[in-house]
Amino acid sequence: MSRHISPHSPVLVTGASGYIAGWIVKYLLDEGRTVHATVRDPNRTSSVAHLLALAEGAPGTLKLFKADLLAEGSFDEAMQGCELVMHTASPFVLDGFTDANEALVRPAVEGTRNVLEAASRIDSVQRVVLTSSVAAVFGDNADAAAAPGGTLTEAQWNTSSSVDHNPYQYSKVAAEREAWKLCEAQSRWDLVVINPGMVYGPSLTPGSHSASIDTLVSMGDGRLRTGVPDLSYGVVDVRDVARAHLLAGFKADAEGRHLLVAETLTMLQIGGILRAHYGKGYPFPRSQVPKALVWAVGPLMGPVTRPFISRNVGHPVRFDNRRSLALGVQYHPAEQTFVEHFRQIIDDGLLKRRRKHA
Repeated sequence: MSRHISPHSPVLVTGASGYIAGWIVKYLLDEGRTVHATVRDPNRTSSVAHLLALAEGAPGTLKLFKADLLAEGSFDEAMQGCELVMHTASPFVLDGFTDANEALVRPAVEGTRNVLEAASRIDSVQRVVLTSSVAAVFGDNADAAAAPGGTLTEAQWNTSSSVDHNPYQYSKVAAEREAWKLCEAQSRWDLVVINPGMVYGPSLTPGSHSASIDTLVSMGDGRLRTGVPDLSYGVVDVRDVARAHLLAGFKADAEGRHLLVAETLTMLQIGGILRAHYGKGYPFPRSQVPKALVWAVGPLMGPVTRPFISRNVGHPVRFDNRRSLALGVQYHPAEQTFVEHFRQIIDDGLLKRRRKHA
């Protein structure tokens, strides 16, 4: 269904202090729009200072609201008057928990339900854009082999993940399925979904933590100097993900799911990109570790299970991003994304600055 979102109505962005959401807020403010931004604590300076700074020099207007994913009715006030809702808030925890359902799945599903039930209550809402993930499309790289032509598209769904195997991926597919169920139960608002791959690129706040940052830090601090597993994944620039949300929100005929992947790279290729720009000053990996060795020592080095190693290491993965291109997404080259992200990691003090040795 074609939707024409008024440029004068406020736009709700949930989880506004997040990595992707910060760029969404920036682009909306730069376009002169009013943004209703929900955060867990509007008075927590460390979470909202960068958002307030973005609003200071922008033609748009920022209004902060307190909201909790698990509190029913928590988003109603912030959603008043909004025709467009961008739901980005979701737990992103890969380790350190004892109960995956409580840490990941329940907050993702119930949070999505709370936001979308509010959308059904608030008469102004016309469209919801949901930040999902390629994790809702597939769980392990081995799943790609079952896709037509070995290429993943928006037609696939992750059926291999569970609370016990890849619980983060399971939380994403469970939340997106809940979103489509709630959308189909009503007819006033429509749903457009963004499914990004592994997101890299500069953050608008220093203090940001993510799996992508951890990967780059480990490449620069020597933990991976002896080599990396033969692991491939789709990558995308955070700025392109944010732009895709605006396209999905304001393009009248936008609909359905959109895989966002600029390129598919191995960990070794990422190390090569960084070495080409930062020289020998950092111990970037130069080789791949045999799968048998990853199998033997991987589980000893962190939250890596043998089922994950079996179904991901050595398995190629390919994505069809044509729907995102048709939406209007223009991708940053992955090389630029990684170089700029690594530079920010150095500038933020996560890695020591070293002299470049070509």
